[in-house]
Parts: sequence; C-alpha cells; structure tokens
Amino acid sequence: MAEMNAEFRGYRSPLSTRYASKEMQYLFSDQHKFSTWRKLWILLAKAEKSLGLDITDEQIGEMESHIEDIDFKAAAAEEALTRHDVMAHVHVFAKQCPLAAPIIHLGATSCFVGDNTDLLILKEALEQLLPKLVGVVKQLAHFAMQYRDLPTLGFTHLQPAQLTTVGKRCSLWIQDLLMDERALRACRDNLRFRGVKGTTGTQASFLQLFAGDGAKVRQLDQTVTKLAGFERYYAVTGQTYSRKVDLEIVSALASLGATVHKMCSDLRLLASRKELEEPFEQTQIGSSAMPYKRNPMRSERCCALARHLITLQANAANTLAVQWLERTLDDSANRRLTLSEAFLSADACLLTLLNISQGLVVYPKVIERNIAQELPFMSTENVIMAMVKAGGDRQVCHEKIRVLSHEAGAQVKQHGKDNDLVERIRADPYFAPILGQLGSILDPKTFTGRAADQVVEFVNEEVNPVVALYGDKVVTKSAQLNI
Repeated sequence: MAEMNAEFRGYRSPLSTRYASKEMQYLFSDQHKFSTWRKLWILLAKAEKSLGLDITDEQIGEMESHIEDIDFKAAAAEEALTRHDVMAHVHVFAKQCPLAAPIIHLGATSCFVGDNTDLLILKEALEQLLPKLVGVVKQLAHFAMQYRDLPTLGFTHLQPAQLTTVGKRCSLWIQDLLMDERALRACRDNLRFRGVKGTTGTQASFLQLFAGDGAKVRQLDQTVTKLAGFERYYAVTGQTYSRKVDLEIVSALASLGATVHKMCSDLRLLASRKELEEPFEQTQIGSSAMPYKRNPMRSERCCALARHLITLQANAANTLAVQWLERTLDDSANRRLTLSEAFLSADACLLTLLNISQGLVVYPKVIERNIAQELPFMSTENVIMAMVKAGGDRQVCHEKIRVLSHEAGAQVKQHGKDNDLVERIRADPYFAPILGQLGSILDPKTFTGRAADQVVEFVNEEVNPVVALYGDKVVTKSAQLNI
C-alpha cells in the first residue's frame, strides 16, 4: 500500500495537480528542459562545424538520436557526485553518445544551455498564454455586445451612482485585458536569445576555438541564434542574460493578475447582489452545510491565484537587484520557482476565466428591481427640469422633491420598505402637469448616456483588430476545470 501511495507522500504543487494546463506544465517539465539542453548542444555543434571546426555529421547524428531518451536516474547520480547539474547531464549525454563525447558543450559555459533554454521556454510560454488571453477577450466582447444596452446600477465608492449598462461595465474589464495583451505581446516580440557568450559574456573561449577570428565568433553567435528560432540576440551579457528580462515578463504577468483579480472581484460582488453569476454545473455543490448556496468559486479561485501571481513581481525585481557584477548564483533557486509559478498561475487564471466568460448568467429582473430602489432618487433632477418646462418654479419644485425624497428614504432605511418616491410624487397635486411624462422620465435607458454606443465603438475599433491578429490561434474552448 505504501508503494502504491508513494506519489502522495511528498509535496506536489497544486499548480500541476489542480490548476494549470498540461501544455504549460510540460514547458516547465524536466523532460522538456533537459531535451532542450541537448538540442542546444546539437545546434552549437552544427554551427561550429559550419564554421570549420572538426565536427562530423556522424557525431551530430549520434546526438540527434538521443535527444529525448534522458536517463534521469543516472543524471541524478552524477549530480550527487559533481554538485553541478549541467556537467551531470554532459556526462550522461556523453555516455550515450561516445562518438560525440569530445565535442559536446564545446567552448560553452553552463549558461549556454541554462539561460538559452529559459529564453526558449519563456517565448513558448508567452505564445501559449496570448491566444488564451485573447480568447477571454473575444468571449467577453460577445457578452458586452449582447448586454450593451441593458441598464444597471453603476457604483462609485461601492455606493449606487448614475446608471451604466451591463455591457459597458464588461468593456472596462476587456480594456484592462487588452492592455495586458499589449504588454505580453511586447515581451514576446522583444525577447532575444543569449546566444554564445562564454563564461563572463566576453566570448573569450570561442575566440580561442577559432584562433582569434572574431568574425567567426560573431557568426557563430548569429547562426546558433537563428537555428534556435530567434531573430536577435542580446549584444552584451554577463554570464547570464540580464535578469531585467525576467522582471519585465513577470511584471507583465503580475499586471495580468491584477486585472483578473479586479474583474473577478466585481463578479463576486455582482453575484452577492444576485445580478450576475458565473457558471454553476448541475451537480456542483456550493456548500457542505448550506445546500442552497451557489458560491462564485471560479472567481474566488482566480482571485486566489492572481494574488499569488501579483506577489511574484517582487521576487523578480529583487533577483535583478542583487545580481552582483557579471552574476551570482543566488538567482537560480528563486528563478526555478518564480518563472514557472508565474506562468503556471497566469495559465490557470486564464483557463478559469475563459470558463467563466463562456457561461456568465445575467438576471435582468433582479437588476431591474435593484434599479427601481435607487432610480427615483436619481431621477429627481429630471423631474425638476420637466416641471420647470411645464411652468413651475425651480426652487419651489426643488424643495418639494427634497421633502418627498427624505420621506421615501426614511421608508427604505428605517422601515425596510421599498422606495415609494414615485408614488409620493404621483400623489402630490403639485406635480399634476408632468404625471403623463413620469414613465419616460423614469425609463432607465434614458440614464445610460452613450454607454451602448461606446461598447459598439470599443469592440469594433479596439477589440476586433486585436482578435484578428491571432486568427485561428485564439483559444475559444475552455477545458474541463478541476473543481
């Protein structure tokens, strides 16, 4: 029994067991990491061969035949002896490739595989996240258009304010997400390769390999960069690429976390008001003690993960700050946690948010009832203006409305009754000249300004062009969530 449950006897990250996608998990897996190391050693050998070093096609072919079959136990045993992860894998790879052994890792330092692999993973991770983010944007844009003219109470200071529409509020969430898309796309597009820079970034070892021919060393850098799928490399590095790169990316991810938290907090508030709900499955249980409950657990999950994501920005900033001179190794353990968890957390947030955005439920009658409790107070200025147009005195009308409003407010606050200001206006003979207009004066749609038009303009001018950038790569189908 103990052997059967061995996997449950050590720590396992909930990001891998519950939340993040299999595709994102694979990017940060040992298999992907170390097979990428081997691919980089092959690219280096190919580039060195093309520039005249004594490397054969047979050696390269031997390495290519062992990219994926990594002996992890042997590597762990080697690392226990050498206390060096890269050299452990060099030794294991060399035993599998005896013909190629002399030229594996030729001229390189550990950061050739370590940092370049990280950059490849960062690029792939950004390319995975962006279509998911745009998928959420696309789905929310449909929702915003569908409810662009449905009036709802707006809130400032979490107090009822002038009306907006359900779709207009959603457009505020979308606008923040578009800013996140722009930031993450810039991170992806600006990302470069470390290339081949040597121990302290001076390329001294490669200059020796090529007998002082600096042009060949530069060509080597360019060739390996192109073979790895990058257009550009960082012109100068220390032993590592600048950890400012990590900070820029994690900051953009943390900013996405803030967006997600704000949106999902709004959804939780609206669920509490029973105006809007996230999807709730037929067999889902909201509470172990209260069977009637429909808790917004998806939004709560997003908020929980987003808070963790936001905090990771400080890790990346502090790691950059303490990189003395050409580098120190106190970045390594921290980056193993920060980079993976930042992307896995962001991935989990977007998977959950896509699920939410595809199943939002609106309750117009509840929204209408909530408006009815506040709109009479908001309409008082319109009532005054109508009376003035009908020949009334503004100051007299203002005082009448003030008194009636206070009386109605007392009914609501002191006695828990509905807002009866309209009934009080109807019952006062003073307002007889405008009673026929009260229906139009109290129509909620007359209080939402250009909200509906703003949504249409926003979706057409700002959302659709971004969605079009991704074409059929946009992720539109949400996976089954682990609940």
